[in-house]
Amino acid sequence: MSIGGFKLLGAGLATIGVAGSGVGIGVVFGCYIIAIGRNPDMEKELLRYALLGFALSEAVGLLALMMSFVILFQ
Repeated sequence: MSIGGFKLLGAGLATIGVAGSGVGIGVVFGCYIIAIGRNPDMEKELLRYALLGFALSEAVGLLALMMSFVILFQ
């Protein structure tokens, strides 16, 4: 395998984190909907936690995507 092949393999493996980020975002909002169903009075407080979880999951996904681009184009 040449260096270009290893670059493609590394970039492909780095994008696995993007799929994990999508799963994490789904879990965050799924649990948010369940929590609102159980206790509707805490909607505003739970929304803050859901948005924080969304932001952290999205940041990990963007970091993984950035690393794959760095591997691919450097």
